Amino acid sequence: MGLLSSTLSLVITIAFLLFKGFAWLDTIARGVSSSPIIEALVFFGIIGAATSIMSLPFDIYQTFVVEEKFGFNKVTPGLFVVDKLKELLMGVIIGGAIIALLTFLYGWLGNMFWLAGWIVVASISIFVAAFYTSVILPIFNKLTPLENGELRASIEKYAGKVSFPLTNIFILDGSKRSTKANAFFSGLGGKKNIVLYDNLVNDMNTDEITAVLAHEVGHYKKKHVLQSIIISIAQMGIMFFLFGWLARNPIMAEVLGAKQNNFYLSLITFSLLYAPVSMITGLLMNLFSRKNEYEADAYARETYSAQPLISALKKLSVNHLSNLQPHPAFVFFNYSHPTLLQRMRAMTNG
Repeated sequence: MGLLSSTLSLVITIAFLLFKGFAWLDTIARGVSSSPIIEALVFFGIIGAATSIMSLPFDIYQTFVVEEKFGFNKVTPGLFVVDKLKELLMGVIIGGAIIALLTFLYGWLGNMFWLAGWIVVASISIFVAAFYTSVILPIFNKLTPLENGELRASIEKYAGKVSFPLTNIFILDGSKRSTKANAFFSGLGGKKNIVLYDNLVNDMNTDEITAVLAHEVGHYKKKHVLQSIIISIAQMGIMFFLFGWLARNPIMAEVLGAKQNNFYLSLITFSLLYAPVSMITGLLMNLFSRKNEYEADAYARETYSAQPLISALKKLSVNHLSNLQPHPAFVFFNYSHPTLLQRMRAMTNG
C-alpha cells in the first residue's frame, strides 16, 4: 500500500511539473484575489483538498481492509469520519494561520524573512512539544488519570528513585482505534506527563510497564529529547536560510511554468529541491535515534531491570506482528529503532 501510494504521488507530481499544473493553480489563485495572503491560502487550499481526496481511498483501505485483516483495527466508520473532520478543521485553522503569517512576513521583511520564519515555526514546534498532552491529544482521545493502586505506586516509586519530575499519569483510550499499544511522556522543563495506552495496561504486568517507562525516562535523563529539539530547530534554521537565499530568484517560478514569482511558488520549488537533502538528514536522524534507543534501554537496565523490559518488548512485537528479522538495508534506511533481537542482545550482553 505504501509503495502504491508513494508511486501515485510521484507520478502526479511529475505530471504537474511536465504539464505546468502548479502554474495553472497559480493562475486560479491570482484570479481570486490580488492579496498575496489570500492567493497563498487559495493555492495551498486547493492542493490540500486534492491531496486529501486522493489519499482518502488509501486511508479507508489501510484502516478497514489491511488493519482489519490482521486484527488491529477498532475504528468504526463513524469514528473514522469524525477523525477526518477534526484533522481537516485543524489543518484549515492551524495550517491556514501559519501560511498566512509566513506569507505576510515574506512580503514585509524581504531578505530577513528567513529569520522571522525560523523563529515562528520553531516556536510552534516548542509549543507542541510542551503542550501536546494537554492541548492537542484531548481533541482525539480521552485522557483519564491513573487510579491509585499497584501500578501507580510502582511508577511513582521509580520516578522518585531516579528524580524524574512526574506531574501526571494518564490512561489514553487507544483501544478504540487499534489493538496496538504504546506509552510516552510529554512536557518540557520541570513538568512531565506520562501517558499509557489502555491496551498496554491490559496486556502487561506492573514490572513490564514500569520497565517501559524506565526506558522513556532514560531518554529524558540522557537528554535525548532536548537534543532532538535542538537538532530539529537547527535543521529548520538551515532550511529557512536556504529558502530565503533562493526564494526571490525568478527561476523558482519559471521551473514550474509560471511567469511571475511569489512566496508559494518558491516554496513548492524549494520543497522539491530540498527533498534529497531531507532524505539524507532523515538517514542521519535514524542513526541518531537508534543510538538513543540503545542508551535508553541501558538506562532502564541499570536503574530498574532488563528482563521485564525484554518481556515487554516481546509482547509489543507479538501484538504489532513485527518483522523479527528485517533486512539490514531496510533497517538502515527506515528504522528509527533497533530491531527486537538487536535490543535484546544489547541488554543481555551489556
